[in-house]
Amino acid sequence: MIDAHETFGGSWPFEPRFFEGNGFRMHYVDEGAGEPIVCLHGEPTWGYLYRRFIPPLSATHRVVVPDHMGFGKSETPRDREYSLRAHVDNLTKLIEALDLRNITLVVQDWGGLIGSAFTLRHPDRVRRLFLLNTLTGYGKTSAGSTPWFQFILKHHKAGTIGEVLGHLEANILSIMKTQGLENLSAVDSRWLAAYGSAFPTKEDCVGAIEFPLDALLGRIAPYLNEGFPLLKNLQSKPAMLAVGMKDRAIAPESQISDFKAIWPEGPVIKLPNAGHFSQEDAPETIIALIELFIQGTR
Repeated sequence: MIDAHETFGGSWPFEPRFFEGNGFRMHYVDEGAGEPIVCLHGEPTWGYLYRRFIPPLSATHRVVVPDHMGFGKSETPRDREYSLRAHVDNLTKLIEALDLRNITLVVQDWGGLIGSAFTLRHPDRVRRLFLLNTLTGYGKTSAGSTPWFQFILKHHKAGTIGEVLGHLEANILSIMKTQGLENLSAVDSRWLAAYGSAFPTKEDCVGAIEFPLDALLGRIAPYLNEGFPLLKNLQSKPAMLAVGMKDRAIAPESQISDFKAIWPEGPVIKLPNAGHFSQEDAPETIIALIELFIQGTR
C-alpha cells in the first residue's frame, strides 16, 4: 500500500480519499462535479494509470478513480478473498456510499469484467460504458493464447508464479512490457516508483498474483455464469471499445469479438500503435474519444 500523501514528484497531485465501509481501507480519487465518470484499472496497475485523464475530464464531470483491494493506495488485507466477486462487491459498496448515478464507466483489463458485472446487477446506476483493452466476460470468448497468458501458464506449471509476480517492486516494467506497454518514453523514475512501490513485499502482491490465476484456472466462471440471466441490463447501455492493437495480454480480436457479441452496433476504434496500457500509450486520443462518446450518447 502506497502512503496516502505520496505524489510521486507531483505526477499524482490528487487528494487521497478513503472508504472503509467494506472491511478494509479502499483508496479513491474524487475530483470535479457533474455526472460521474468512474475509471477502473486492472493488472498490475492502480489509479495512476488515469493520471492524465483526471484533470481534463474533471473539468466537466465528477471523476472517481478507485484502487482495487490490494493495489495502489488501497489496503492489502491478508484475510480476504481476491476474486472477481470480491472486487465487484468492493466497487458496489463504494458506489453506493457515494450514491453515484448516471455513471460513465471507463474500464480497462480486469476493470472491464468488474464494471460489466456491476452493470448487470445495478443497471439503474450506469449510463454508458467505454471499454479499453478488456473483455466483459459475457461475449463467450477467451483472452486468447497471448504472450501474457503463455507467461502465466509457464510459471504456474513450474510453481514459480508467486515468485515472478511476488517481486513487482523490482520487475514491474518487465511485467507490463510482457502485457503490452508501448510508450516507453513515459517511463522515468517517478513512473517506476509509482507502479513499483504499490508492492513492497511479496505479501503485498497477492491481488496481482490472483487476478491472472482467476482467469487461467477458470475460477471466475461460476460468478460470470450468475450474470448471464441479467445480460439485457448490459446490452441496453451504450458502449464503445478502443483497442490497442499491440495488446499482448488480451488478443485484440478476442476483445472485438466479445464486444460485438454484446453490442453488435457498438463502435470499435483500433489504435494501431497502442498496447494493453493504452492510457499510457495514447492518452490524448482516448480522452478525446471518451468526451465524444459522452456527447454522442446524451
